[in-house]
Amino acid sequence: MKPATAFRLMAVTTCFSAAASAQSVAFTFDDGPRLEETPLMGPEARNAALLAILNKHQVKAALFVTLKNGADRPEGLALAKAWGAAGHAIGNHTVTHLDLNSKATTLKQYQDEVLACDTVIRALPGYAPWFRFTFLREGDTPEKREGMRAFLKTKGIRNAHVSLDTSDWRLDAALRSVLEMRPEADLKPFRAIYLAHLRQRAEAYRDLSRRLFGRDIPQVMLLHHNLINALFLEDAIQQFKQMGWAITDPATAYQDFVYSLDPQRPAPGQSLLISAARSLGYRPENWERMLDDGDEEIAVLRRKGQLPASYK
Repeated sequence: MKPATAFRLMAVTTCFSAAASAQSVAFTFDDGPRLEETPLMGPEARNAALLAILNKHQVKAALFVTLKNGADRPEGLALAKAWGAAGHAIGNHTVTHLDLNSKATTLKQYQDEVLACDTVIRALPGYAPWFRFTFLREGDTPEKREGMRAFLKTKGIRNAHVSLDTSDWRLDAALRSVLEMRPEADLKPFRAIYLAHLRQRAEAYRDLSRRLFGRDIPQVMLLHHNLINALFLEDAIQQFKQMGWAITDPATAYQDFVYSLDPQRPAPGQSLLISAARSLGYRPENWERMLDDGDEEIAVLRRKGQLPASYK
C-alpha cells in the first residue's frame, strides 16, 4: 500500500454514512483445536464450552486450525468438525505453527504447510479459503512476503487479517501456571484483567481505525482456542455489548475493503492497522502499549500478588 494510494482510499471511506460505519467486532480463534490437558477443563470440555457460549449468544466465529495441535488425530478433527457443524468458519493456520520470519523457514516449507493443512480442513463443514499467518508475521524478506501474497492469490485463499490484536494467550499462560500450582486459586482477578485487556485493545484499535480511515471499521479480533476463553468468553461478549458494539461474523467483516489492503511495511506480529499506520509513517501516541504482549496486565497481576515476583 503506497502512501498516496492509502490516502486516497482513506478519503473515500470518510463518505460512508454513520450507519454504515457503526462499530462491530467479529470473533476469531487461532491454534485450534488444542488437545492438550489444562487445569479445570480437558480438551473436549474447553471446545464444548466455547461452542456453547457462541451458540447462546448467536455469534458466528472462525476457528483457524493448526493441524498438529490436534486436528491431525481423529479426536481433534472431531472437535474442529463441531465448529463447522455449528455454523462457524474453518480457516487455515498451518501444520506446525512455524514462523515465516525465521531464517530457518523457507518460503516453500511454509507454503507446503499451508497446502497440507488445507487438504485436511477442506473436507470439514464450514471450510473457508482463509489463511491466517502464524504469529501475524508475513516474512522477514521481500521475497517471502511477495511470494506468499502471490501464492495465496493463485490458490484463491484470503489473507485473514486481524485488526484487533490481543494478548489473551499471555494471560492464559499466566492463569494456567497459577492453577497448576494452586487448583483452588481465585479466578476473579484473571477474569477482571482479561476483560480490562480486551476493552483497552478494543478502544485503542477503534481509535486507530478512525485516525487512519476516518470511520469505524468492523474489527476482526484475534483470540485463541484456550482455557481463559473457555472460562470467560461469555463475559467478553457481554462486555462488548455493554460497550455498544455489535457482534458480526468474520465473513461480513472481511467484506470491508480495509481487509484487502497489503501494507508495504507490515509490522511483524501486529494487526493490519498497525501495519497500515507504519506504512504511512504514522505513530499513535499509545504505540508501545498497543504493541506489548500484555506486559502491563502481567505486571498488575504480579503487583496484586496473583503471580510470583519472578513470573515473566
